[in-house]
Amino acid sequence: MSLLTLQRVKICGITNPDQGQAIARSGATALGFIAVPASPRFITINRTAEITAAVRQLEPDLQRSIDYIGVFANTDIETIITTVTASGLTGVQLHGDETPDDCQTLRAALPGIELIKAFRIRDRTDLTSTAPTALTAYTNVIDTLLLDAYHPDQLGGTGHTLDWAALAAFMPDRPWFLAGGLNPANVGEALTRLHPTGIDLSSGVERSPGDKDLHQVDQLFQVLRLSAG
Repeated sequence: MSLLTLQRVKICGITNPDQGQAIARSGATALGFIAVPASPRFITINRTAEITAAVRQLEPDLQRSIDYIGVFANTDIETIITTVTASGLTGVQLHGDETPDDCQTLRAALPGIELIKAFRIRDRTDLTSTAPTALTAYTNVIDTLLLDAYHPDQLGGTGHTLDWAALAAFMPDRPWFLAGGLNPANVGEALTRLHPTGIDLSSGVERSPGDKDLHQVDQLFQVLRLSAG
């Protein structure tokens, strides 16, 4: 059962230091920060740095480290480097139209940073495409994949779920996050059908964009603990 092997739980769209700390205490292994100005969950470099510093104060008590992931879309390399350095990020998630060459350039500039490439999946053909920007073209230049639901106008946090049946045979040679419409009510079913390395939630544990519902977060981890136990 994939719940037993789930390694990472990422809560994305963190905007508040207190909520970031509470979510880390609940059990999250990664926090995501939106660096896309058009997003309703966008926060500044200074705000991101404030949150990462607040959560790092907890890490000795948690006896585990937290990953701090910045989410970017079609952002220039210099801005990404500046944001990572100033905000204390440990990873970069590319959620736009970045090419494998863009990933190689970023890898050279930030060699110690986890590099995640997100793909918005419409149907199973997106998983099997042989186009130059297909999933397989990235496996040698990134650390981790993330599969999200496709939306024509939004890059993520839409609440739309992926077609889990289309992913049943998905077994990449890189670790991967399952995203797209996950919430405490459906995450158990998703993880009995699929075998991701980690899960990524945003709107599924929110009251409104960027305002996390800590009761929902606690429910999520209760589901994960009960299902794994």
